[in-house]
Amino acid sequence: MAVPGSGLAKGLAVTLRTMTRRSVTAHYPDVQPELPARSRGVIGLFEENCTVCMLCARECPDWCIYIDSHKETVPPAAPGGRERSRNVLDRFAIDFSLCMYCGICIEVCPFDALFWSPEFEYAETDIRDLVHERDRLREWMWTVPAPPPLDPAAEEPKEIAAARKAAEKQLAAEARSRETAQPGTSRPGAEQPETEQPETGRRDGDA
Repeated sequence: MAVPGSGLAKGLAVTLRTMTRRSVTAHYPDVQPELPARSRGVIGLFEENCTVCMLCARECPDWCIYIDSHKETVPPAAPGGRERSRNVLDRFAIDFSLCMYCGICIEVCPFDALFWSPEFEYAETDIRDLVHERDRLREWMWTVPAPPPLDPAAEEPKEIAAARKAAEKQLAAEARSRETAQPGTSRPGAEQPETEQPETGRRDGDA
């Protein structure tokens, strides 16, 4: 039968033995923590993919994404074509004092312009400094980890399959055009027509 209070005594004994020893575990910030692969630190912006569609700003439940843009006229690509207009991004900012890291903006972006970065060292002394503009969001893009490799047994995505088939058709069309442009060339394995060889022997009466 255990003596009442023996467990407490053992715990206190362990505490007394270790309280005079030096700590052997290094903690942050001396050692960086090992974060999971899909950690939600901050949001990085890949500006080249942004089309200013405003989906992220409209779907944000905290309204912490601020976007400004203007329209620009693009000349026609070919003579006789029509001019078109496109949106040009002027400002893209996120207020991380309001962001609750739900990830909705990243999920709804149809052009893969927003990504999760594991970076978490962005504390500020003033809450107003937590509004980060697109230049800072662009810097965080370089800390975004690479996507995990695809499962070899998984089905090929429809987009990749369609792109591969289109590339194969284009290569086949280019090969056919080269064959028609060079009618004198023959296909590999085709039979060559027989040609008469000139006579090289001497005839009777020749000197």
